[in-house]
Amino acid sequence: MKKEVYERLTTLERRVEAEGRKAIDIDKCKSELKKLRDEMEERSNRLSCSCKCYRSGEIVRINPQRDVPNYPKYTLSSETIETLKKPTFDVWHWEYNEMLSCLEFMYHDLGLVWEFNMNPITLKRWLLCIQENYRTNPFHNFRHCFCVTQMMYGMIHLCGLQGRLSPVDLGVLMTAAVCHDLDHPGYNNTYQINAHTELAIRYNDISPLENHHCAVAFQILAQPENNIFSNISPDLFKQMRQLQLVLIKCCDISNEVRPTEVAEPWVDCLLEEYFMQSDREKSEGLPVTPFMDRDKVTKPKAQIGFIKFVLIPMFETVMKLFPQIEEVMVRPLQEARDHYEELVQLEEAMAEV
Repeated sequence: MKKEVYERLTTLERRVEAEGRKAIDIDKCKSELKKLRDEMEERSNRLSCSCKCYRSGEIVRINPQRDVPNYPKYTLSSETIETLKKPTFDVWHWEYNEMLSCLEFMYHDLGLVWEFNMNPITLKRWLLCIQENYRTNPFHNFRHCFCVTQMMYGMIHLCGLQGRLSPVDLGVLMTAAVCHDLDHPGYNNTYQINAHTELAIRYNDISPLENHHCAVAFQILAQPENNIFSNISPDLFKQMRQLQLVLIKCCDISNEVRPTEVAEPWVDCLLEEYFMQSDREKSEGLPVTPFMDRDKVTKPKAQIGFIKFVLIPMFETVMKLFPQIEEVMVRPLQEARDHYEELVQLEEAMAEV
């Protein structure tokens, strides 16, 4: 009996030892597979998208374990609150924590936190995650996000939209403004398509950047700790996803509405980003986007065409619905056009000399 038990124990020990070796081999295999997968993914990213327009697994970079956002609270003065509602607001003198606090205030002031039953801590987390997912491009960065959202907030107050639009519409306008350029890589759709980047391939050359901004926005909202709309019905959330308004575009390209000392640095930032793209297109043998070529473009000429044929017609159309914007938006655009036309005349006179 003892011998039989001993033999059975020995057999079991050998089996345990064999299974243990298998477990070790499996773990080792898993580790090697993970390492190989990471290497292949890194190599794929390097080959297919040299500008890292799409970084698999890195779209949302916030640490999901973060409990409470760590940006210092900025208390808005009554003067800041009043100027925050105007197109003349100077967006250049604010740190990240101050811009985050201003955005947080806008959501509270418009009643969106109450209307959508948002958790205030979730709103803080969401805003911080948004900020972390804007890249440090010369133009398409978090300050641009804040600039566009502040203009939207100003238009809501200027045009009395709280009395003309539903809370859902206001929530869409503000949130779309916050998210409209998320994870912008600094190179436009033309470059994405011509360079066959992973973004262009992913979206079949159909508005790859716009699709990517939207995808990142909803990936952030898909995280429970960042979902500011978690307490609304699925049908209402679906309705919010489908709403589109021209006001978003107006705010996105509204820099020339602002005073010259605020607007002109944005032109410099945009041209810097444009020239980076045209330089890259030249180095990679791609078609060079004409209005981005540093050898052909000047700031005054670039702005005149944009203001005359895009901005003024668009804002004059909006003015038919909201006459209030004529004095504070349309007229500054006309003055900006005149300013750049004078600069062009000066450039031409200097060239003749």
